[in-house]
Amino acid sequence: MDVSVIQQAKIQAEVLVPLVKAMEAELGEARANALVRKALGDTYRRYGEAFWRAKNEKNVGTAVASAFATYARDDALDYTIIEQSKDAFVFDVTRCRYAEFYRELGEPELGFLLVCSADFDTAQGFGADIKLTRTQTIMQGASHCDFRYRRI
Repeated sequence: MDVSVIQQAKIQAEVLVPLVKAMEAELGEARANALVRKALGDTYRRYGEAFWRAKNEKNVGTAVASAFATYARDDALDYTIIEQSKDAFVFDVTRCRYAEFYRELGEPELGFLLVCSADFDTAQGFGADIKLTRTQTIMQGASHCDFRYRRI
């Protein structure tokens, strides 16, 4: 079965949102969210590592654009590419259906925890020489998400 990432996120939210809310009630928000970030972070780092090995692509622009296309599938994201080169993939997301979905649930802060936080962990899996910088997200109320992947 070929399920897009946005569909996966929606399916996962059915289980993860109540689970995280229960953990927050029991452990407090800070402790619960730290545990979720650690558990999911390890998983997303492994995804990033597996993707980078399978892609076996030295061109950052080509490799990261390919990974990003997976997340944008099914009209999940509108975005503008600013720079795509062998050492960079720089783009702005101008509309995010992930954020729209979590806003409809009334849980944008959990959307940031469960979706947006994964971006940095996945990027770590790409290797120590690839760095992601992002200063804002639509999920947190900004007008756009500013993704800057660069070889360092």
